[in-house]
Amino acid sequence: MIEIQNATKRFGSLAALEHLNLQIKPGCIYGLVGPNGSGKSTLLRLISGVYRADEGRVLLDGSPAWENPATKDKILYLADDLYIPPKSTTEDLLKFYRTMYSGFSDMLCAQLKAVFPIDTTQRLSSFSKGMRRQAALLVALSCCPQYLLLDEAFDGLDPVIRLLIKKLLAQQIADRDMTVVITSHNLRELEDLCDHIGLLHKGSVLFEQELDELKFGLCKIQAVFREKIDWSRSGLKLLQVQQKGSMATLLVRGDAEDTLRTVQGLGPVFAEALPLTLEEIFIGEMEAVGYDCKNILQ
Repeated sequence: MIEIQNATKRFGSLAALEHLNLQIKPGCIYGLVGPNGSGKSTLLRLISGVYRADEGRVLLDGSPAWENPATKDKILYLADDLYIPPKSTTEDLLKFYRTMYSGFSDMLCAQLKAVFPIDTTQRLSSFSKGMRRQAALLVALSCCPQYLLLDEAFDGLDPVIRLLIKKLLAQQIADRDMTVVITSHNLRELEDLCDHIGLLHKGSVLFEQELDELKFGLCKIQAVFREKIDWSRSGLKLLQVQQKGSMATLLVRGDAEDTLRTVQGLGPVFAEALPLTLEEIFIGEMEAVGYDCKNILQ
């Protein structure tokens, strides 16, 4: 289990993370979302032991990762900005990581080489961004870490390879109870992959929940009215209201059936509940705390 207890990390006068508390259970895929600068990458570096918390504690199975080789042997952190040693090949990386991780599996490595469409003997400097990402993921999975931390892991990958990675991650979780923590700006990607979501905002966890429960606590209602409605008097816990002519689209905190009955009581021409996406939940929650969401999503 990953436990972050009242953790703070500062860079000069900037608090990248401040009094953050979080638990990530074993064997899950935990998605971290948040705007640029919210602390996602810093959190992954704290968990992996690249950074040390200025305050609080970061524990994996009860032990810190900072200056702890035994714990670090369980963790593999794949950064967004990959460092590739000059003139190296995928085989060179595999040779190096084989000496670093006690759980490195030659059998799994051979299987992964057969499914990834890259030449492992070719210099990585000649690869495209997506091909370098494939090489890094091949190496990471071959190490068989207990905790795999992925920062924008799908960046640059085509749809076929993305599907392959999802299948490989699911298989490793099923086989070894591996825990995956993944950050992404592609909320649609996380929605298909993760079973738990945490939203970071200004270095703190705004909310975190199982994905199904998160969607259950919010609803989207679309309704048409002949007259303008004063939504401030509706009694609804509104996160977002979009008005286009006579049609109103509402993002509401609450049960969908109860909310729909309330809206129908206002005399609409037409009203219905619509399915929610993770992107809509994300934007609604951020706007609820006063964040300008126009430039968050990529």
